[in-house]
Parts: sequence; structure tokens; C-alpha cells
Amino acid sequence: MAHQDHNAVVSGQFSPQAEAYLHSSTHATGTDLALMLEAVRTRPEAVVLDMGCGGGHVSFQVAPHVAKVVAYDLSAEMLAVVAAEAERRGLGNIVTQQGAAETLPYPDASFDVVITRYSCHHWQDMAAGLKQMRRVLKPGGIALFMDVVSPGKPLLDTWLQGIELLRDPSHVRNASPAQWRWLLAEAGFAITTEQGFKLPLAFAPWVARMQTPAVQVAAIRALQQQASREVSDYFAFGEDGSFVVDTRLFVAKGE
Repeated sequence: MAHQDHNAVVSGQFSPQAEAYLHSSTHATGTDLALMLEAVRTRPEAVVLDMGCGGGHVSFQVAPHVAKVVAYDLSAEMLAVVAAEAERRGLGNIVTQQGAAETLPYPDASFDVVITRYSCHHWQDMAAGLKQMRRVLKPGGIALFMDVVSPGKPLLDTWLQGIELLRDPSHVRNASPAQWRWLLAEAGFAITTEQGFKLPLAFAPWVARMQTPAVQVAAIRALQQQASREVSDYFAFGEDGSFVVDTRLFVAKGE
């Protein structure tokens, strides 16, 4: 059996699902998007990096209020969908660039704002990607990081990583809030605000969006049905498989 490298796995997982992520209500909405907009809308001259842009929802949200947005992603197909949607919306200041988080092709201090949302848990080397974001951030710039977070407790962490991987083999790891704080500090960021949210995930759209094979869907459901009370209560497993995860938004500046 031939095996791809991790970046190829990520691209292979998301490229066929580009349209699904564009139209995903989970990704297109959220209080965090409004908070991100509030953080950047007072910077009309800003050049913004949307790292791991996916369906482009951060780019679409902030583009009307800044000078330029670079939508950056591993998947060429995802970027094509973002470019087409930006044109449809009349957002001519969005440009796309394909590449990996760990190797940003930009000089130091290229961006006034750097943002990543629901992307870091796919990166092969999260620490390296965060250091790249710090490198390309201008002095006085701001950074925003949003992702699903691990509960931190071993029992709950194992369950979260397990069902994430069964659903999507490009998953690497959801970091805990404590790990996020440490990684951001190591990358040279100083956190200014931190806010947590509960994200409900309807099971059927969650697996359909990634076209999870039936055998893996069955495995997730079997695990849910065998979960201990502590696990079931924490994730609020529903009869249909739906559940709730924790997310965290960090706003930071370069130290």
C-alpha cells in the first residue's frame, strides 16, 4: 500500500469537500467571527493573512473592512472555491495562495493581522506554523486563533482525538487551552484576551461534510454508545450522535 505524506492527506481530504465547507453553517457562522471582525475593522489599511482559510469565511467577513486579505490553504480546490465566491461577492481585495502553514512564502513583517480558524488541528507541526505566523506579523500587529480545544483531562482528550481521527484521517491534534497558551508564548505571542465557546455539532452533517466512510461512522457511533457517563455528559452525546465540543478564541500581539 502506497502512503502519502501528511500534507497530501490533508489536501486529499478537503479538496473534494470544498463546496461543502463553503456552505457549512458551522463554519459560516459563530460569535467568534463577529469578534474577529471587531478586532480588525478599525484597521482599514490592514493586510490580513487568513491561514488555513478553508471555505474562506474569515476572509469574506473581514475583507470589506481592510485593504487586502491573503486566503492561504493547502488545497488548490478549496482556494478555487474561495476565489470564485470572492468574485461573486465583489470582494476584489481577496487573493489566494497555496501552501503549508509551516513554510509561509512571505518576508518577515508582511501582515498587519494574522488569523487562523479551525485549521491548527490539521497542521503537521503546530508550533512551527505558529512561529511562522509570528514571523510574518508586523510590529504592532494583532493575531487571532480559533479552534476546537481538548478538555485537557486524559479520559476526555482520548475520546475527542479518537472520534476526530475516525471522522477525518487528516486530523492531528486538538490542543488544550494550557497547551495553546504555552505554544503561543513559545512562538512569541502575548495573549491579550481569551474566550471560550460551546460548539454543537449535528452528527449527520459533520460526517457528511468530510464524506466519512460508513465503517468509520459506525465506529464512532459504537464508541458513543459505549461511553462512560463522564464522557457522555461532557460531550452531551445525543441519540442521533450529535455532540458538543469546546472551542477557544485567543487574541494576541507580538511580544
